[in-house]
Amino acid sequence: MQVGILGAGNISDTHARAARAIPGVAIAAVCGANREKTQRLAQAHGAVPYDDVEAFLAHRPMDIVAIGSPSGLHADQTIAAIRRGLHVLVEKPLDITVGKVDAVIAEAARARVKVGVFFQDRLRPDVVTIKRLIDAGRLGRPVFASGRVKWYRPPEYYGSSRWRGTWALDGGGAVMNQAIHTVDLLQWLFGPVVRVCARTATLVHAIDVEDTAAALFEFANGALGVFEAGTSMFPGYARRVEVTGTEGTLILEGDRLLAADLRNTADVVTATPTDLESTASPVVSDSSAHQRVFEDFIRAVEADGTPACDVREGRASVAIVQAIYRSSRQGGWEQP
Repeated sequence: MQVGILGAGNISDTHARAARAIPGVAIAAVCGANREKTQRLAQAHGAVPYDDVEAFLAHRPMDIVAIGSPSGLHADQTIAAIRRGLHVLVEKPLDITVGKVDAVIAEAARARVKVGVFFQDRLRPDVVTIKRLIDAGRLGRPVFASGRVKWYRPPEYYGSSRWRGTWALDGGGAVMNQAIHTVDLLQWLFGPVVRVCARTATLVHAIDVEDTAAALFEFANGALGVFEAGTSMFPGYARRVEVTGTEGTLILEGDRLLAADLRNTADVVTATPTDLESTASPVVSDSSAHQRVFEDFIRAVEADGTPACDVREGRASVAIVQAIYRSSRQGGWEQP
């Protein structure tokens, strides 16, 4: 399986390392706007460097394109790859507007290719356990869910980038860029989300978009939820997700199941070390979760199956984030 890497920043390096760790997978080509970074990444993985997207998409052999470019370019680049007959794995978010995501959905259906989204948390072992327990009814009737992403990014994280912290290419701030993983988990575990009421603010960073946000969620199953997000909270703390039903509570901290307090069992999970890497830095040194996304996606391509997070699933989190922003601007409740 030949993979092309579109983008040459931190996350594209993670994509390349994750793909190459899979037996039988090679990096065919790398394309990026920064020629020096592109050549360095291509050389590290034995790939051909490009600085022109169309020339890159014409490279053969190439089966899958992994897109790690600025978020506001995702849909257009995905559609361009689809029209070349290529399968596509896109970094979150799938794009920054539901309208552009819908265009991708239509194009993928027409071309009958696979499109997946890097929501790697869905494939983390402890998250899989939580999903299995909820689906098996072990939590009982859903009551309440909370998601907390109290992270920190230093000023240079935004100042050194042409696209971070902008509406045009980032599509938002702490919610759209960082906490969308947790939005996806909340709606995947307890969803769908039917209404949100939110406030966002820019309190620490000199950026166009929010660095702090709070929201209330209503789920279709009747449960309520609270969501907090920020890149403004020094020094940064582990992401935490709690889900409660009539039969107990499950708590995820970082990537680890911290507690499973269920009424009908004696199971109590002892706290395990939490990965704090992402709380204050965008660099992902451990690519194993992204590797699982690639492995799942390759299986879907080979067996004509559905990826763990396909293009339609990837739409839900973008719709929720846009509803958060509308609610913050207009006041009141908004539907995704």
